[in-house]
Amino acid sequence: METAVTAPDAIRVYWMTGCSSCLRTKEFLQKNGVPFLSRNVLEDETAFQELERFGLKQVPIVTRGDAWANGQVLRDVAQLCGIAYGDVRMLPVAEMRARLDVVLAGAARFLAQMPDEALAQMLPNRPRTFAQLGWHIANIADAFLEHEDGVPLTFDSYMRVPTPEQSGREQLVAYNETMRRRMSEWFDGPGQTCDWSRRADVYYGEQTMHEFLERTVWHAGQHVRQVMWVLEGIGVAPDRPLGPKVFEGLPMPEKVWDEADPSTVRRAS
Repeated sequence: METAVTAPDAIRVYWMTGCSSCLRTKEFLQKNGVPFLSRNVLEDETAFQELERFGLKQVPIVTRGDAWANGQVLRDVAQLCGIAYGDVRMLPVAEMRARLDVVLAGAARFLAQMPDEALAQMLPNRPRTFAQLGWHIANIADAFLEHEDGVPLTFDSYMRVPTPEQSGREQLVAYNETMRRRMSEWFDGPGQTCDWSRRADVYYGEQTMHEFLERTVWHAGQHVRQVMWVLEGIGVAPDRPLGPKVFEGLPMPEKVWDEADPSTVRRAS
């Protein structure tokens, strides 16, 4: 639950609309009955300024007094906020591979349905176009493979946007299809000897490779849910939509967007 309490040790959540991890963080606190101050960095320019004392300029971040936790690691959020957090079971790697393959195939299929005139349309309350959303899905997988080539995952890895030449429907479809193929080749090649218990070089905390893969799968999956939502909002029925079974067992947010009504897409046009 969001709260107006302003005590020095009040829990604050710094987030932005359309951010998959931000939505998951807020839902986690709400489910556990933890009141918090909502700080949307896209709506309040002072929000990021408040994070400067921690040397941070990223979201989601949860703060409590002089302590903070990255919202992408819920066990750290739980520790900060006094929430009991037991052992969490992850899907096997082979199952995650299969889910990611379905997600990337779905992204390509749904983007192929996107009308040209819709690609430049902005998402509700977020400076991200439909084309950028579709490109971001493939980039999530690309960032995973970059990591395996020795490039650390940074916050900016996920903030990249396509060039105008990469923003056409055919280019977006091709990028997602390419990443689907490259991920399959990686799993059949170097991935066969990956130590899934080793620490991943990611910006948001101590994570194993298994946890990094899980985030890659559900992160891309959440944005594919948003692409389906976008299509519904502009009156296009998604071709063979992905159902709940694709996301079962993944730590997904319940909502697709901070506003779950597809009509908000039309109002944003």
